[in-house]
Amino acid sequence: VLLCHDDELEGRRVAFILYLVPPWQSSDGGTLDLYSTDSNFQPESIAKSLVPSWNTLVLFEVSPVSFHQVSEVLSQDKCRLSLSGWFHGPSLERPPRFKEPSILKHPHLPRDETVLFEWINPLYLDISYQEHIQTEFEDSSEIQLKDFLKEEKFREMSEALRQTHIQWMKTGPPNKRCYESASLDSLPECVNTCWELLRSEAFFLLLSNFTGLHLHYLCPKDEEDEETEKDNKEEGEVAGTSAESSSRAEADNGGKKISTPVCCGEVRRWSHGSYTLLHDAEAAQAEYALDLILPFGCTDWQKEFGGFTYYVANEEDEELLTVHPEDNSLALVYRDKETLKFVKHVNHKSTQVDSSTCNEFYDFSFVYYE
Repeated sequence: VLLCHDDELEGRRVAFILYLVPPWQSSDGGTLDLYSTDSNFQPESIAKSLVPSWNTLVLFEVSPVSFHQVSEVLSQDKCRLSLSGWFHGPSLERPPRFKEPSILKHPHLPRDETVLFEWINPLYLDISYQEHIQTEFEDSSEIQLKDFLKEEKFREMSEALRQTHIQWMKTGPPNKRCYESASLDSLPECVNTCWELLRSEAFFLLLSNFTGLHLHYLCPKDEEDEETEKDNKEEGEVAGTSAESSSRAEADNGGKKISTPVCCGEVRRWSHGSYTLLHDAEAAQAEYALDLILPFGCTDWQKEFGGFTYYVANEEDEELLTVHPEDNSLALVYRDKETLKFVKHVNHKSTQVDSSTCNEFYDFSFVYYE
């Protein structure tokens, strides 16, 4: 599979593909899919699919609207062989690249520790164990906390996420991402409560204890953090503030103005064809952040299906970390401005499993900023 892209590089004017395939059917996959675009020159949907055919030459102009992909090859015994390249010429003037709006970020919700005792495995609420987690996290900048939610809560959540009345919306554009995100207004009560747990003031403090990051005013800052605070400033739009918490924090901080930790998040569904891609804008907007991933419904999910999260160093091929989906295992990963991530394309092998094995899974994905 070659996911959605536009071929635009300096001097490329016309792309060509000469197919040298055996007899080929659309059921074999590997089609050349051409996308329609919106008013911002962003790809929307597949407008035309071309099935590879022996000794057929395809040409298309490389332009701001030349988005295309090669769909996943499904044949087990045929090779999709082709010669491809570009005719070059003087570069044309291109419109500015579309810049996506900043992700809306929110301060914590005013919820006390009661919500933690209701939902979270008591092991992770033990102060001495939190110190052990923080030591391990500070050594590697990542950790996975297995059996994070209470078993009965996790089962309730797994069942609720499969309910048909949840509205799942495809998230794009396809040159950057393709998966389904739940409309928050349609979430069952228990899923909404879990959502509020991950946005609660008590959970921000718990994350501070797990990681040593300053995600709550009760977490003291050391001298090094004071010096680097400028670099870690929140750059996106913040939706509202918690006046009460800010006042308390400023009082505890000698009346000095301090930054308000914020987060953003979504409930996602991953199935055949889902993925996210690295792109230039992501590298330019990279920030210091704490990623949280909490999966559901991925019992017996195989590595060969895809759907795992890759962390890589910017402008390098080096793989820093891979987070595989695992039921009720909370993944925490701290990344700097040189660390990027993407979710590996979920391939057709996920649909070839028997009915007792999952072919899709869900997760909560949150990002926290100091």
